[in-house]
Amino acid sequence: MINFIIRRLLHTIPLMIVISIVVFTIISLPPGDYLTTLAADLERQGSQNAELQLKGLRERYGLDDPIYVQYWLWVSHFAVGDFGESFAYNRPVSELIGDSLLLTVIISVVTLLLSWVIAIPIGVYSATHQYSTGDQFFTFISFIGLATPGFLLALILMVISVYVFKFPISGLFSPGMETMPWSFAKVVDLFKHLWVPVLLIGMSGTAELVRIMRGNLLDVLNQQYVLSARGRGLAERVVIWKHAVRMAINPLISLIGLQFPSIISGSIIISIVLSLPTTGPLLYRALRTQDMYLAGSFLMLLSLFLIIGNFLADIALAWVDPRITYE
Repeated sequence: MINFIIRRLLHTIPLMIVISIVVFTIISLPPGDYLTTLAADLERQGSQNAELQLKGLRERYGLDDPIYVQYWLWVSHFAVGDFGESFAYNRPVSELIGDSLLLTVIISVVTLLLSWVIAIPIGVYSATHQYSTGDQFFTFISFIGLATPGFLLALILMVISVYVFKFPISGLFSPGMETMPWSFAKVVDLFKHLWVPVLLIGMSGTAELVRIMRGNLLDVLNQQYVLSARGRGLAERVVIWKHAVRMAINPLISLIGLQFPSIISGSIIISIVLSLPTTGPLLYRALRTQDMYLAGSFLMLLSLFLIIGNFLADIALAWVDPRITYE
């Protein structure tokens, strides 16, 4: 296991280099840049010093240098924790990301945990009670969860909360609490508002996990070792949870590495609808305005989350299933 961890860490270095090249190429492909948009805005405002301002910004960020020079400046600073400055916000990217990344990670982790806590028991029940009324009900609910866009449900909940309950559900904090320093009261206030985005973001993922768990467990229940365990007189609860579920859960563990970055990126529209101070609206605006340093940093972090998630999933698989070896 130690050798596997070391090899994976060493493989991460060239992988991140390739990803950085792809990311920088993608954010540089569209014609123009943020300063092109800024120049048009300054011209509409009739600014007399527009040309001098733009020249100074181009020299400051090296935008007149060849593309490979711009890439080297960006990636060399990124490697030491300097993500550059955001054109749109005129602030260091690290500060912008730091303000919203913590809340994004909290929502993502809570969503993952809640999805697993809900999906696994329901999937096990549906598989062990195949075609029963409960199985049909959970299948129907799962298909609704898979088919309903989260942002649409967010809009419906906002309308209901305002016109029926006279209580808006947007944001993660009560009015005035968002700018307060972190304290126990602020944490409590955060968790009071956290259930709405967690419910909306995790709806589709939970429904998917239920379907996967049900299908996997149905396959495992027909395996010979499960039938042998029943033949030895083991209790049905032991056969299901100790033998069958342990094998059926392997594909779900593999999905952890894919789910974590997808939750962060997939919650962009929901974050915009609910006015959440997370990374979603920042990433959307950075891509729309070609704020290259901010957009590139987000894409690199999402790729890093994907690699870390797959790495942890591999370790968890080896721990759950002793048949898996990495030598």
